[in-house]
Amino acid sequence: MVDLYVATAISDSLRAELARRFTLHERTPPATTRAIVGGGQLQLDAAMLDRLPELEIVAINGVGYDGLDLDALRARGVRVSTTPDVLTEDVADLAIGLMLAVQRRIAANDALVRRGGWKAPLGRHASGRRIGIFGMGKIGAAIAARAAPFARELLYTARSAKSLPWRYVPDIASLAEESDVLILAAPGTAATAHVVDAAVLDRLGPAGVLVNVARGSLVDEDALVTALWAGTIAGAGLDVFADEPHVPEALRAMEQVVLAPHQGSATAETRAAMAALVVANLDAHFAGEPLPTPLL
Repeated sequence: MVDLYVATAISDSLRAELARRFTLHERTPPATTRAIVGGGQLQLDAAMLDRLPELEIVAINGVGYDGLDLDALRARGVRVSTTPDVLTEDVADLAIGLMLAVQRRIAANDALVRRGGWKAPLGRHASGRRIGIFGMGKIGAAIAARAAPFARELLYTARSAKSLPWRYVPDIASLAEESDVLILAAPGTAATAHVVDAAVLDRLGPAGVLVNVARGSLVDEDALVTALWAGTIAGAGLDVFADEPHVPEALRAMEQVVLAPHQGSATAETRAAMAALVVANLDAHFAGEPLPTPLL
């Protein structure tokens, strides 16, 4: 059977489906590897590609691909697929959950009650807020639809204005200044690396909340820690981090921060749909058919 390299952790059910079709390798990919499966954190550069001369397809179990050298893959004629659309609703749901959890102190108050306490500090009003969304692709639009009922005004920043009922703001600094809650939903690219820096956090302000369900690379994590300790912003809800799975101790110690282990797509239904799409792309490729969800 065809050699396939499993580059990152996958579910047992996906592994079983792949094992029916391929010879799996999970430590070191042999030079005869023709397919790679991995999550959005997969790192694949030109140097690794040089060691895999027979590689034909990379099937991403997710929508992120910022660790892939797309130019090198394209030059070698390697196909790439992702699993778009099937995780959109779950990621959007989590963004709203984090937004509410931070403002209403849900995680902190849960911990308080579990410790036997009862009297808690006041939370913040979650309705009637100005909500800004950075990134207005499918996930950003799904977040906006859910956030709109909570919002006094909903604003967004994207590469260009779209035909949407919400107000377009041309840059993230202005978006932060006009928002009470800033939600990140843009891809992790060179252009978005550390786009949320100390200056943006300062403009979000002492009543502001940051929610990140995109990529940890969008945020200058050191600047975020400093802003939270200093009260430059009020709180943060984070599903993604700069160096996963390592989360800074400073963030773990803060009650005004709600943390999740990169679980935006982590429902049984969505993970099953993602796995099925990974397999469908691989089946199509090796049958000589068009990929259902091609990136390259």
